[in-house]
Amino acid sequence: MKIGTDGVLLGAWVTCSDKSEILDIGCGTGLIGIMLGQRNGSAQIDGIEIQTDAFEEAAENMNQAPWKDRLHCISGAIQDYSRDTNKKYDLIVSNPPFFTGGTFSDQAGRDTARHTIKLPHGDLIFSIRRLLAKNGTFALILPYMEGLRFMELAERADLHVQRITEVFPKASLAINRLLIEFGWEKKDAPLPTQLVIRNEDNSYTRTYKELTKDFYLKF
Repeated sequence: MKIGTDGVLLGAWVTCSDKSEILDIGCGTGLIGIMLGQRNGSAQIDGIEIQTDAFEEAAENMNQAPWKDRLHCISGAIQDYSRDTNKKYDLIVSNPPFFTGGTFSDQAGRDTARHTIKLPHGDLIFSIRRLLAKNGTFALILPYMEGLRFMELAERADLHVQRITEVFPKASLAINRLLIEFGWEKKDAPLPTQLVIRNEDNSYTRTYKELTKDFYLKF
């Protein structure tokens, strides 16, 4: 699995300073959990991954982190884990699969990561409802249209939007991602903030650099 901008954005954007128990669903390389461990020096962080190769990679990466004692990687499906554990989390994050159709490649791992075959969004929301603490928050990143649909599903399950950022690849281009934070408390719809990743000359914007500077050596 490659490290992508989506994971970096979510790991840098999500509110985590007051959280003690964190879960990353579909942790892939372990990137987001490692980032959250860097941002929050006391949180215990679990990552769960269904794909065997990715789980092994995440576990290896977590073991290299200076805060490895606070990182734990779980092999399996979130549907099973949410049913079998009594643990509750203050923060749950996910960079989930988002394709619901289309063709498949000959790369099974990439298909698992990008398609909702093994983690339909309804299953993800059901698992969140079982695992999220009373005052907890859940955050994810999705493509724009999939994010709008996910918000509708979450609202029906009493998970309400607390915070939202619209992500633009460039100011001249359309929104292509949504960063969304949910909680149990029903509030008036928050006004979205906006984040532009690149300037027109393809250099990174000041705002993106400021958000992610702790995680890029080149910044």
